[in-house]
Amino acid sequence: MSSGLKEAVIELREDDALRIAREALEGGADPLSIVAACREAMEVIGQRFADGQAFIPELIMAGEIMQGVTTELKPYLKAGAAGEKLGTVVMCTVQGDIHDIGKDIVVTMLDIAGFNVIDLGVDVPVAKVVETVRESKAQVLGLSGLLTVAFESMKATVAAIDAAGLRGDVKIMLGGAPVTDAVVEFAGADAWGKDAVVAVELAKSWVGGAS
Repeated sequence: MSSGLKEAVIELREDDALRIAREALEGGADPLSIVAACREAMEVIGQRFADGQAFIPELIMAGEIMQGVTTELKPYLKAGAAGEKLGTVVMCTVQGDIHDIGKDIVVTMLDIAGFNVIDLGVDVPVAKVVETVRESKAQVLGLSGLLTVAFESMKATVAAIDAAGLRGDVKIMLGGAPVTDAVVEFAGADAWGKDAVVAVELAKSWVGGAS
């Protein structure tokens, strides 16, 4: 299943990807294995884009396929749908970057996991992030970016959160293909989620009181 789904997403065969995911879920497959296959496919597409072998339309199409797959996943992962939310997470693609595919996947997975997710969208001004974190009393802030120029915006956002006196109340995770431990240190964030599954695990550990 995993290889077939991965190939379908890479080749932008939406109907096949949705069919494979649906049949796998109905057959009892682990939903996280489907997420993993899609993540691997998105990494391939992202690399092709970076190498000039894929373009914006392909990224948009891949994002639409991912949204379709996550819709299929929701009934199988809705562990946190009922009852009190685990906590509040503010998510955005930072100022100067308009890529949202990875962010949208993380937003969906956090929602499925039972978090109240505030998605500010893309190219979000630093002041808007600070205002939203303050008003929502969010425990977690996720900053996404696909371009290396986003690193400065990530750093500026973390600094503004600190200057507003909010840094002690919110954990900050970074995300995006070029992000590394070095970028986390540069920006002053707490960690980075290499994929949506890791991002959810981080959020759960932080809201649960882990350091």
